[in-house]
Amino acid sequence: MAGIVWGFIPPGGLVAAVPRAARPPAADLPWLSVRDQRIVDPEGRTVLLRGFNDDALLHYPWRTAAPLDESDAELMSRGGFDVVRLPISWDRIEPRRGVIDESYVDQVAATVARLGRHHLYSVLDMHFFPGWGEAFYAGTAPAWASVPLVPNVSWFHLDPFDKATNPASIAAEAHFFVSPDWQADFFRAWQAIARRLAGSSDLAGYDLYNEAHPFPVPPRLFEQWYLWPLYQHAIEALGAVDPNHLFIVESTLFADEPTAIVPLRAPDLVYSPHLYTGALVPKVLSPGSHPIADSIAGRQREAALLPAALWFGELGINRNRADAAEWTDDALQQLDDANSGWAWWEWRLPGSWGIRDQAGDHLDLDFLRHLARPYLRAAPPGVTATGADGVRGRLTIDVPAGGTAMPIVVSWPALTQPPPVVSAAGCSLQSHYDPGGTLTLQVGGSSACSIQLTAA
Repeated sequence: MAGIVWGFIPPGGLVAAVPRAARPPAADLPWLSVRDQRIVDPEGRTVLLRGFNDDALLHYPWRTAAPLDESDAELMSRGGFDVVRLPISWDRIEPRRGVIDESYVDQVAATVARLGRHHLYSVLDMHFFPGWGEAFYAGTAPAWASVPLVPNVSWFHLDPFDKATNPASIAAEAHFFVSPDWQADFFRAWQAIARRLAGSSDLAGYDLYNEAHPFPVPPRLFEQWYLWPLYQHAIEALGAVDPNHLFIVESTLFADEPTAIVPLRAPDLVYSPHLYTGALVPKVLSPGSHPIADSIAGRQREAALLPAALWFGELGINRNRADAAEWTDDALQQLDDANSGWAWWEWRLPGSWGIRDQAGDHLDLDFLRHLARPYLRAAPPGVTATGADGVRGRLTIDVPAGGTAMPIVVSWPALTQPPPVVSAAGCSLQSHYDPGGTLTLQVGGSSACSIQLTAA
């Protein structure tokens, strides 16, 4: 109850006005929308988006991002995943103020199309690192988005995240949230992307601003007066050129503290917190016997207050930690219980946070088995799943009395498991297995039905 009191600001909510329009025919993947706080396909089936972040389109001032090629898309698809969250860079869209780099927009659109051909949705995330922008060797705000006369001081020897405590970068990011003219540029950059992709059903949606944080404005005041109005205006700006996709808003990044919610009415709204409880956020900051479950439950309350569908856009852990597999199994089980999708940080990255190395020479299949859990990719109303196990290859699906005429689509990790053995009690069943990573089930009969999937 305390989380609800903290997380809700009572004044009247906000409304993002977005014109409605008929969507063009779907391409490789069906269009997505939000209904009753669920991401759904045109048939009304609940769609779980589960996959990876990949930073191929992101501008790092200090290194070159690894490519995202056809082999990456094929591997993720065969692993049973169906989404890639793609961080993109404002400084690459608008490197000079008022000038859009159309070649970068082309690159973004080409990446979305490549993933779509492999039956992977894309989520575009306007990404920000600690440190705000290019002027402070951080990315991804353009170099011109800086405030003059503020000391540009690095605290490297005192603060390993020195970019986040640089007075000049703090001033620039704070100015953005109070500056209508900088925000207008930000919206125009988003619109340049949205115009190009408005007709693509391979794109799931737009993640508007990565990991906003309140400092130096106090929490609650930041959310009420700056964060939620920014989201409202961004949705309206995007919706004016593209009303066809999901609008994804994030929680704040302030350790593991809750985000104060201002109700926001907008079509196809998704709430996307990040889950690093016990991974990046120390356990001491997450008291209680079940910190991951408690964190997810708090985010569920926040999503309900908006209201919006819930999707965790980032979670992850250093694979070299002794408890990495245990943390991962716990986190993904709790997300199963919450019926939430997620995107792991990340797919192809040097070091111990990536599943595939930067050169593409090594794929950590042992750890991937913990992530590649069977799940309901498209589930008709009332159909549920339990007992997901990617290491052993197991899933139980329950169909309520009355049955379902719609097909059930299951993501099955063909990359890490043999084809599934399918058995059913209480119904007749037809199944079609695609070694590309899906199993389609057609249930007959009107009695309650239990379907068991096990690796052959």
